[in-house]
Amino acid sequence: MGGGLGRVVIVSAGVGAGHDGYTRELARRLRGRGYAVDQYDFMDLLPGPTGTNAVQLYNRTLNHAPWIYAGLFHLGTWSITAAVTRALLAPARHRLRDLLTPDVRAVVSTYSLASQLLGPLRRSGQLRVPAITYVTDFAVHRHWVVPGVDALLAPHPVGAMQARVLGATAKSAIAAGALVAPGFHPPTPAEREQARRAFGLPSGRLALVAAGSWGVGRVAATAADVAASGVATPVVVCGRNERLRERLERAGVPALGWVDDMPLLMKAVDVLVENAGGLMAMEGMATGLPVATYRPIPGHGHISAATLEQAGVSTWIRRPSALRPTLLRLLDGDLGGAQRMAAAPMLQADPAEVVARIARPMGSDRRRERTWPVLDTKRSGRAVVGEGRQPQP
Repeated sequence: MGGGLGRVVIVSAGVGAGHDGYTRELARRLRGRGYAVDQYDFMDLLPGPTGTNAVQLYNRTLNHAPWIYAGLFHLGTWSITAAVTRALLAPARHRLRDLLTPDVRAVVSTYSLASQLLGPLRRSGQLRVPAITYVTDFAVHRHWVVPGVDALLAPHPVGAMQARVLGATAKSAIAAGALVAPGFHPPTPAEREQARRAFGLPSGRLALVAAGSWGVGRVAATAADVAASGVATPVVVCGRNERLRERLERAGVPALGWVDDMPLLMKAVDVLVENAGGLMAMEGMATGLPVATYRPIPGHGHISAATLEQAGVSTWIRRPSALRPTLLRLLDGDLGGAQRMAAAPMLQADPAEVVARIARPMGSDRRRERTWPVLDTKRSGRAVVGEGRQPQP
């Protein structure tokens, strides 16, 4: 499948499903443009069982001690912690470098710690092709911004501005758009009814309560609050959290475990209530659903909730008393339509085009100036590709 233009390496991480979901879609688009793509898991680059143990610890902390994760995330906002992290990851940098073949044209990170590998490799000259970060959180926190990385691609201009505040240059921080698979699109009435039958869902308005592939956060409380609002029946997707699914089923709440066909499920519902601001939020927007963030998980969930709201593509519901009136505004008022208009440019833009332009072979002279497309949301409600010029170091 392609490969005539060379090879792009993408480093993701099996931490939940979001990073890998973005990676799969980016790889699909790049292959369609003529690139071969290699995908690696950051956790496999760590020595011994370190990566597996780290994922398990992260899962347990989010489920059982979220306040610890909140504290660690806050520490990560200090500039000194990024430098310490880069020093600790030095052995993994060599492992990544050894995976790069001569035909590699660019290396992309879809995980913040993987970006911490790429920056030092690029600055030292050990990586002689562009290093690119695609930010999979809607908000950009400090660990995404790494000296030496050529381009930081954020889904939305608000995220690109956050990257600049954290030290990225105006030319390297690019609003490149969202990476959502093509199966997510607004359904016809017939498609919606078919989707409901496929999942055995009840009639009436349905609110999809989503908490990522791990089903973390105050999910049961969210489902209870949505039900008590009387606006919609909650349908909870629990991911791989079987204990949560069983608990909700005992309470009479429609609950699903791991869902292989998320595009079909999203076509079956009327509104999305999520808590992390990641891939599921983007998929809901692409399906035409109004999106609300409620009871966000600590750390990146909170800052993504605020950033989504600032961008106008989601609404952060901060109190249970605000749930009913906000859901009504999303479903019956003007709020849902306003969100869809705000999200349209981001969903229509193509980050793979940016990566492909950066990775385009240019012979031996890599100091020539490149022209990269960037997302401009100031001109009408359509996706506009402007020109951003970036000299290669």
